[in-house]
Amino acid sequence: MKSSWYQDPIYNLPFALLCLSSLLFSASFNMLIPDLPQYLSSLGGAEYKGLIIALFTLTAGISRPFSGKLTDTIGRVPVMAVGSIVCFVCGFLYPILGTVSGFLFLRLIHGFSTGFKPTATAAYVADIIPRERWGEALGIHGLCFSTGMAIGPAIGSFISGVYSIDVLFYCSSFFALLSIIILMNMKETLQNRQKFSLSALKISRYDIIDIRVIPSAIVTFLSYVGYGAILTLIPDWSSYLGMANKGLFFMAFTLSSLLIRFISGKVSDRHGRLNVAIAGLVTLCLSLIVIGTFKTEAGLLSGAVVYGVATGILSPALNAWTIDLSDPKYRGKAMATMYIALEAGIGLGALFTGWFYQDVILMIPYLLYATAGVTFTGLLYLIYWKNTQKRMTA
Repeated sequence: MKSSWYQDPIYNLPFALLCLSSLLFSASFNMLIPDLPQYLSSLGGAEYKGLIIALFTLTAGISRPFSGKLTDTIGRVPVMAVGSIVCFVCGFLYPILGTVSGFLFLRLIHGFSTGFKPTATAAYVADIIPRERWGEALGIHGLCFSTGMAIGPAIGSFISGVYSIDVLFYCSSFFALLSIIILMNMKETLQNRQKFSLSALKISRYDIIDIRVIPSAIVTFLSYVGYGAILTLIPDWSSYLGMANKGLFFMAFTLSSLLIRFISGKVSDRHGRLNVAIAGLVTLCLSLIVIGTFKTEAGLLSGAVVYGVATGILSPALNAWTIDLSDPKYRGKAMATMYIALEAGIGLGALFTGWFYQDVILMIPYLLYATAGVTFTGLLYLIYWKNTQKRMTA
């Protein structure tokens, strides 16, 4: 008897194209992150550093209900394409709108990219992959997305250091263009597609949140507050500790998550999403404490590795858990709900840490400890929810 590997292959051309497109998309917007705080300061907007990520995640979150509905109506591929197109356009506009207000406006617009593409991508994965291998597939896709997160900041810091920040912006657009070209060659998976019309953009309260996936959304929100803090604080913390390439932290944490994502996805398929998610949350709390405690380059990179392991464990489990809880007819809405929570966590984490930080470098460890506390709250909630479900089914 053949194994499920042969019966339900996931290593096929559509999945490979999807993963490559996501890698390029991820690299496109992540390559900007290490240099944006300094760039904003050079424009005279140092006090607005917390808004770099907060504005981006605000529009990403606002756009989720629309992208979820469009994913379930006009198709997965067009919605993915919109996300990559936004990245392409914004990369060219950053050098043109060279003021604080122009920069902040573009960060607001740029957020639509992650509001659209990941939502449709997760639904596409669920369409082409058998249910019993969702965790593994999402782990592999996350591995590719994380590869983009790893190479993006490192390449970005190199380009801005050797050439200029404007060249960096144009390179970001080029990566997004490659992602678009790949999407143009992908087959649509949604059955009974509808033509786009303005009425498709009308959102009712029933289109915003999928009640079925609220538990996974709560855990996602609480676990991503720390990531908002990381994106806001680590560039300055890296410089303070003497790290010349501010992208090294992001490379270390994303590289460390690559292999663990592949393994953790399989483990969640076999031993349950919640058990894996609990392990991820424990590791995540530990990583934030390590990053804030050891004030050396080696300590920072060690914390980055632990943080990468934590996200590599947690992310595939939360994605697969969300799909498990959802109705197949409304996968777009379900993933949109989870991503709204994700963006809200990142945005609020960035906003509040930026507000309390105010360029006082020694505040950073305390802010990291505070976000570890928020993550611990998510761990307690997940344990409570798991025990409640166990009692209900006993």
